[in-house]
Amino acid sequence: MSTGSVRKPRLSRDVLVLGVIAFFVMVGFGVVVPVLPVYVRSFGVGNAQVGAVVSAFALMRFVSSPFCGRLIDWAGERAILSIGIGIVALSSGLVGIVQNYPQLLILRGIGGVGSAMFTVSAMTLLIGSTSTAMRARSIGFYQGGFLIGGMTGPALGGLLATISLTAPFFFYAGTLAVAGVIGIVLLRPRTVAVASDTGGIAVIIPFREVLRNRGFRAACLANFAQGWTSFGVRNSLVPVLIVEVLRGPSAWTGIAFAFSAVAQTIALAPAARFIDTVGRKPAIVGAFAVAGVTIAVVPFVTSFLALTALLCLYGVAAAFMGTAPAAAVGDVVGAQGGRPVALFSMFSDFGAIIGPLVAGFLADTVSYPVAFAVGAVFFLGASAYALRMPGRSREPVAT
Repeated sequence: MSTGSVRKPRLSRDVLVLGVIAFFVMVGFGVVVPVLPVYVRSFGVGNAQVGAVVSAFALMRFVSSPFCGRLIDWAGERAILSIGIGIVALSSGLVGIVQNYPQLLILRGIGGVGSAMFTVSAMTLLIGSTSTAMRARSIGFYQGGFLIGGMTGPALGGLLATISLTAPFFFYAGTLAVAGVIGIVLLRPRTVAVASDTGGIAVIIPFREVLRNRGFRAACLANFAQGWTSFGVRNSLVPVLIVEVLRGPSAWTGIAFAFSAVAQTIALAPAARFIDTVGRKPAIVGAFAVAGVTIAVVPFVTSFLALTALLCLYGVAAAFMGTAPAAAVGDVVGAQGGRPVALFSMFSDFGAIIGPLVAGFLADTVSYPVAFAVGAVFFLGASAYALRMPGRSREPVAT
């Protein structure tokens, strides 16, 4: 090898392992999602109680996230990640043998606690063990595991549901057990600090300074907009829009979302490369602006083909939106990310909790375009605020 050759940067072992874990987690989750509402209804409850089961999971994620950062500081990312996965696995397996609705509701809430532990510890480890130059590509690979698992899971869930309504929950527990074992065996015990781009070790920034950082604030606002619009508008209202406005069968929803997921998966690698080479700021500004305009146009489409095309465009923007804010957080906090990452995660959870409620209320009392427009406003607001970010992600903390 010549002395002038440059070694191509590669994803670290921890990133590869986390991508595999994400796949197994999301395969199981995708198996459960299609059958959960039907299973809850089998206990003789109404739609409000079904919604409460979904909300309980998200609410407990939100409530428990602030404690996850301190747990990580105490026990390390690998331990908290594995314990969190174990909690979700155990609670999901028990869901399959519950005798009544209250037991089901409680177990789903407990699963939300474990999910928060997994999510925060995985992201903390991910952004803390990668360099700035490879951070977006590492996050993109991790999210790719989720996307591929998310596309595989629902198909398996449909097959398992033909066996029984409880089979998907036992399968979910099994895939989570596999993910937990992989984490224990292959992940390193604690975050390994990575060298900064200037050659030294990253400086630990006080949490109050992180809160004052424009890049961190922009990332949190972007994550809130993602939670609100992806869950509150896209996932909640698009299925209803297809059935009630386009007069199509419910199967169209799965087809449209599948095409969108494929578009997002294909766009992940080039999006991550753009974010690492061009910067976090242009990625957030551009992607959230495109997503805002796209989601605002959705309720005005008159054909399924046009809707699918818009959702595919949204999927491409989502490849940037899911990667750039997390990379921006990593640039600010580095290997110290427990508490900041927990707060970053809470913004998405908060949006996911209240977004469906407000969007549904607006769709019922005002109109679909207004409900979609509110989500678009949050996207465009995140894009506008990101203009205040430092020009390059590697600049020091700006207050």
